[in-house]
Amino acid sequence: MPDLPIGTVTFLFTDVEGSTRLLQELGDRYGDALAEHRRVLREAFDRHGGVEVDTQGDAFFVAFAKASDALAAAAEGCDALGGPIRVRMGLHTGEPLVTAEGYVGIDVHRAARIAAAGHGGQILVSQSTRDLAGADSLRDLGEHRLKDLTASERIYQLGDRDFPPLKSLNATNLPVAANALVGRERELADLTRMLRDGTRLLTLTGAGGSGKTRLGLQVAAELVEDFAGGVFFVPLAEVSDPGLVEGTVARTIGVRVPSDLRDREALVVVDNFEHVLAAAPAISELLGVASRARVLVTSRAPLRLDAEQEYPIEPLPPADAVELLTQRARAVRSTFEPTPAAAEICARLDGLPLALELAASRLRSIDSDALLARLDARLPLLTSGRRDAPARQRTLRATIEWSYELLPDALRAVFARLALFAGTFALESAEAVANATLDDLDTFVETSLLKPVGNARFLMLETIREYAAERLAESPDFGALARRHAEHYLEVARSTNLNEEAQGRRPQHELAVAELPNFRKALEWAAEGGDPELGLRLMLALEQFWVAQDPFEGRLWLERLLPRADDVAVSLRARSLLEYGGLVFIVGEFARGTEINEESLALFRGVADERGAAEALSRLIYSALVEGDLSKARAVAEESLELHRRFENARGEAITLGSLADVEWRSGNHDLALQLAQESVELVEAVGFDWWESGQLARLGEWLLELKRPADADRVLRDAVAVSHRAGARMHRVYCFALLARIAAESGDAERGGLLWAAVELDEEAGPIGQWEDERDAYSAPVLVHAGAEFDRAVARGREMTMDEIVAIAVGAVD
Repeated sequence: MPDLPIGTVTFLFTDVEGSTRLLQELGDRYGDALAEHRRVLREAFDRHGGVEVDTQGDAFFVAFAKASDALAAAAEGCDALGGPIRVRMGLHTGEPLVTAEGYVGIDVHRAARIAAAGHGGQILVSQSTRDLAGADSLRDLGEHRLKDLTASERIYQLGDRDFPPLKSLNATNLPVAANALVGRERELADLTRMLRDGTRLLTLTGAGGSGKTRLGLQVAAELVEDFAGGVFFVPLAEVSDPGLVEGTVARTIGVRVPSDLRDREALVVVDNFEHVLAAAPAISELLGVASRARVLVTSRAPLRLDAEQEYPIEPLPPADAVELLTQRARAVRSTFEPTPAAAEICARLDGLPLALELAASRLRSIDSDALLARLDARLPLLTSGRRDAPARQRTLRATIEWSYELLPDALRAVFARLALFAGTFALESAEAVANATLDDLDTFVETSLLKPVGNARFLMLETIREYAAERLAESPDFGALARRHAEHYLEVARSTNLNEEAQGRRPQHELAVAELPNFRKALEWAAEGGDPELGLRLMLALEQFWVAQDPFEGRLWLERLLPRADDVAVSLRARSLLEYGGLVFIVGEFARGTEINEESLALFRGVADERGAAEALSRLIYSALVEGDLSKARAVAEESLELHRRFENARGEAITLGSLADVEWRSGNHDLALQLAQESVELVEAVGFDWWESGQLARLGEWLLELKRPADADRVLRDAVAVSHRAGARMHRVYCFALLARIAAESGDAERGGLLWAAVELDEEAGPIGQWEDERDAYSAPVLVHAGAEFDRAVARGREMTMDEIVAIAVGAVD
């Protein structure tokens, strides 16, 4: 092996684009073309001090001591190439480890991934290389998630040529991984081949902690370009009710029901299926209605479906296990070097990735020999006999138990109480529910029993949480603790300001999204006999969350809670029915929604609650509109308006004014409709009800557009986008984007029109949006009739932006 640069090194990877196609097209001439390509590149690399580390087929791996030399070599080589071969290149700078086998470490992997994201003739450069070599001739392409699934990397392009969007993960919902995948090359090749070859349902089975989820995510990342209809990750760890699986899958894919996939060529990764196996028929139905979709499942047990191909996941082989242990150990002790004891630790832990991570956390304070001695005393030796999943599960369980027993007694109790949480949880919640301190949580993080996630939030992996839940179930206080969890999250829900009582306070939608798994757990406890009344109060506290984010799931929870809550106060039942009727109406079941709202009205009137009756009447205005009875709608609106004004309910008055505006618009009284809508906007803005304000602004903008006032419509709709984005009201925001895209496209601004239409597509992919699915064609036709090459390029660029970035463009000042 040649002398390799050490210290700070810049890596250059190259790859021929479409080599298989070229081989077929050129036949015998391909060998000569490939040889010429190698000669040209080697000359450029040599002239700038590059050291050829490896060459495989049509790819080079070259190292440079200086980033500027690497850039110069890449530019010269790319310019000198001619003929049919087009090469993509990627450069990244880091401080790799040098072993007898060559360079090792994440920097090598990162450079290869950057190259793979490009196109033939394109040279891509990482932030670290750019910082050392300077920014001359480098074009900022923004942040991109590469296929190693780790955090985004800012990518630059050498030169100003236009290329298609990078082959990155920006348009998927695949989660960010903390580390690159170690090993699994054979499994990765097998699984990607099977899915490419047409396997419809592929299930990765194996013991908990064997790395099924991480491998499944990597398979999905590798296949992003193979599935034009999208690659989607559906985590089920926090879904305990099999009845919610179909809806969870549909929302993640961005459709109302799985059948809406129709002919989309999509890959759906469904994770942690073992605890909802009763929902397996939903996967079968998905495959039946979506003829081009494929499903990759991770589960400790197979689904037992006819289309299923099971792929057992074995532990890591010895070399990869040692590499994983080494990487994780160096994260806590940078000087760690693998020894024979490290290899023996991996054997004791059966090569299970999660067990290795738990053990590596202990290498912070003891060496490999001391850790091995402790493991010898604690774990059974599983180096002989049958090596099946139950045995490996026992190994993992014993490792978790060992970590647990190393904790002081007081911390063991705290650890068990943390099993009360689902998904991530905040420090304040850990303090309130589990009596945990920050020092306690830091200890659990240091021992890999918890993972820090975001700002002062924490996550317990499902396999560890299961063990903690067993310990929690042994506590005589289990029932009281479950109630404490539910009561705490009722208060958290109230703090989101997404309910009727929160007038004038800013809604906290991001908090509601972050806490959704814990809200679900509290609702599950309430619905299964814990306290249905508490469950109804929790649903009411989150009413605007369900309306704006997911009316389908909100309806399902109320359908579980209401039959169990016959003995609650009439006013609470009436208000819960009002929420239920609203959600049913939003999802398009108008007749059923009307029946529920009428039942709510009768209950309110039965207890002389005229304020509640006014709200129910507000809902029934739209029932009359759906029926086409404008006279009835006007009469109901006027009665509701009189009651709201009597009780000085500004929010209710604003809502009813908006509904009355709709009545007048449909009656042809356009000027009066605009006046009433504007009054509704001003009133609701004063009380701080963003969700309704955004809807009113969207409708006002649409009416102005229908009246041939595009400039006024554009101004109003820009405001509507800002308010709907702030409120998390996708069902309003998507209409605003569509209408603004129409205004731009009709005015000849294909760039703006395409960017805004990309936002429509991104909103659609985030989950079903009430009635939008039924009305989409009417809103898309006036936009897409103007589509062309410039529009399509803008859509592609927009799909790589964040929603915040597109919103900023949408609401930006008019030129």
